[in-house]
Amino acid sequence: MRTRILVVLFLVCAAVLAALPLYGQAPPQPESQSQAQAQTQQPPEASTAKPAYSLPPEKLQQAIDYSRIRVILDFLGSGWGILQLILLLALGVIARMRNVAVNLSKSRWVQGFTFILLLLLASTLLDLPLDLYGHHAAVAYGQSVQGWGSWAWDAAKSLLLTFVFGGLLVMLLFWVIRRSPTRWWFWFWIPAMVFVLLSVFVAPVLIDPLFNKFEPLAKTNPALVDRLEQVVARGGIEIPAERMFLMKASEKVTTLNAYVTGYGASKRVVVWDNSITKATPDEISFIFGHEMGHYVLNHIPQTLVFLGVLLLVEFYLGYRGIQWLIARYGARWRIPSQNDWGALVVLLLVLAVLSFFSEPIVNGYSRMHEHEADVYGQEAIHGIVADPQTTAQQSFQLLGEMSLTDPNPNPFVEFWTFSHPSVSSRAAFAAAYNPWSPGQHPKYFAK
Repeated sequence: MRTRILVVLFLVCAAVLAALPLYGQAPPQPESQSQAQAQTQQPPEASTAKPAYSLPPEKLQQAIDYSRIRVILDFLGSGWGILQLILLLALGVIARMRNVAVNLSKSRWVQGFTFILLLLLASTLLDLPLDLYGHHAAVAYGQSVQGWGSWAWDAAKSLLLTFVFGGLLVMLLFWVIRRSPTRWWFWFWIPAMVFVLLSVFVAPVLIDPLFNKFEPLAKTNPALVDRLEQVVARGGIEIPAERMFLMKASEKVTTLNAYVTGYGASKRVVVWDNSITKATPDEISFIFGHEMGHYVLNHIPQTLVFLGVLLLVEFYLGYRGIQWLIARYGARWRIPSQNDWGALVVLLLVLAVLSFFSEPIVNGYSRMHEHEADVYGQEAIHGIVADPQTTAQQSFQLLGEMSLTDPNPNPFVEFWTFSHPSVSSRAAFAAAYNPWSPGQHPKYFAK
């Protein structure tokens, strides 16, 4: 689990994360649209047949227990992230951090980065118990094999990246506030979105290698490269073999993934070594076809536009919230105006609340795209694998087993927190979807 203040930082991190493929790591997701579609396409006798996704009793109980832990940590983390900001303000800790930064130097750059460092350190320490327990649970339930030293090193690198790039954004924010006190929410939104676009472009080349090891896929799996090139060609995009990479995910996690990331010169295929070890070439082809669907169907730019509009609205509400909170509590918090370094925490507080309540909107939008990508992936492997229906259904079965996915998640939790349709509904849809049967028509490919 990440520290909440890092996730909330201007919601820019959220926009970047939403643009990155997380097929193999996504938790079980709500049934929604694809569940209904699967039910309408199943024959009457399907209701008495074995579910498309199920777990044996001993693994089912593990999945239920682990899902409960993740849900508790998710909601507890959101609540604690908001509460800690309130406590830091109310107890005067933020004012004291501001005073330390201001008294250290007359340089605004020194002041700003000092304040940000103190804030990030405080937040990291406050979040540490939940973060430690989250990693402990992942190891205990077999989802992670990462040692504590490696985990701590990754956390340190993440903190350093946030300090550097988040610090630059904060300095830009306060410069814009001084130049346009009543319109900063709009003028800051423009470079924030530019930052998102640049992040998506450079992440595969500069950021991802800091946390995982990559090597050319053709070096160890030339046959798989040939298979994926067939799927790529069917999708009408161009990704040469030298842009296909193997990621050594098994050094840290046990889950599966295969995806397309970056754009333009940074676009590349990534296959986790876990996928090659535990999945068949047909299943990897479907998983990859799903992720390729996000690109072919323009989900990435559509998501960036959607999140950009949402970010603009939340920046505006953040501006209004700062004015109201400082007018009401500024004297008590010793934060006189929005030009004060401490006003950053007031903004983070408003954005944290907005981020929590907008989560169902973002996830509902994501579920729509994920279902479309499922359809595309199954159609993309038609003619490449012998049985696309069985291949897709077995892929979800394997994914659910490896990720300890509860076949029957709580409907409210699905609605609020899950960005993908549930594995149960995805597997049911895959087993029933056959647009090449008489009277049916594929959605994305010519019959």
